[in-house]
Amino acid sequence: MTHPSAASGTPAGRPTIRDVATRAGVSKSLVSLVLQGSGNVSESRRRAVLEAMEELGYRPNKLARGLSMPRTGTVGVLLNDLRNPWFVELLEGLTASLHAAGVSPILADSYTDRRVGRRSVEALLEQRIDGLVVVGTTTESSAIEAAAAAVPVVLAGTLDPALPGVDIVVNDDEAGARKATEHLLALGHTRIAHLQGPDEVGRRRRAGYEHAMKAAGLEPRVVSGGMSEESGFAAANRLLAGPDRPTAIFAFNDVACIGALSAAADHGLAVPGDVSLVGYDNTYLARIRHISLTSVDNGNLAVGVQAGKFILERIGSPDVPRRLHLVSSELQVRGSTSHPPSAP
Repeated sequence: MTHPSAASGTPAGRPTIRDVATRAGVSKSLVSLVLQGSGNVSESRRRAVLEAMEELGYRPNKLARGLSMPRTGTVGVLLNDLRNPWFVELLEGLTASLHAAGVSPILADSYTDRRVGRRSVEALLEQRIDGLVVVGTTTESSAIEAAAAAVPVVLAGTLDPALPGVDIVVNDDEAGARKATEHLLALGHTRIAHLQGPDEVGRRRRAGYEHAMKAAGLEPRVVSGGMSEESGFAAANRLLAGPDRPTAIFAFNDVACIGALSAAADHGLAVPGDVSLVGYDNTYLARIRHISLTSVDNGNLAVGVQAGKFILERIGSPDVPRRLHLVSSELQVRGSTSHPPSAP
């Protein structure tokens, strides 16, 4: 029996892995394993999944086409937003690893694709890529989950989505955030606010900040600050306009911290005389002399190099166990932090 939506031929109506899992009474990850041909699935469950696929009319189509085709020597690279300077060094490390192995990257910017109505992951898979590297936080978790059933996938600089058989290379975000907060505490700040970013990376950076604050006997103060300059400006503006203005702000990333810098200027506050600012990622923005932003260097180049190694290894051996690689961070102190106004 063919699923009605499959007969319509519309992409939006195609049965999904979730539909197959529900029909077969198994998890989505087990369906993915069956699609990958994994030997770690019992024959009864494999049969149930295959029967559910047949009943629903589920066909991987373009997603699975690469499984039976010769390698193309290409790896897809999905970026959340190419405008973010955080990607530059990571891409440098990633492409260095790929080029050394004779593999060419194909880039897709999901931010731009969303604006024109294009599906980034599907567009990459249509190029018959040998593997996919997802760089940074993305909104395409379901598409990445489907892609992982067809090609090897590695996450770089993000922890989402967590999938079986998908390697992760990421900065030790909790440790980096702790170092940033401890730096402000050592300068004498007690009113330190944090602009939290999205998803698991945001939660880990918040955890590092809160750990340092509580260890110092201080109450954390967290507001949603997003990832962009606009969201960082809005969050910092609310903090700086309040009655209990913080003397220091630790932002999720450098871009949001630049927004906080603009908010401070709008309130007539000097940085770092009136308010100290710390970013994260140590992008080229932080290194511009008249900005001179104290920031956590999250080893982006090393993250990219390792992600390249992982995807090449997984293309050669798709069934290797899932791996998590943490890259250490270092705080780069510049001119945006100093003692609070009341301290010497």
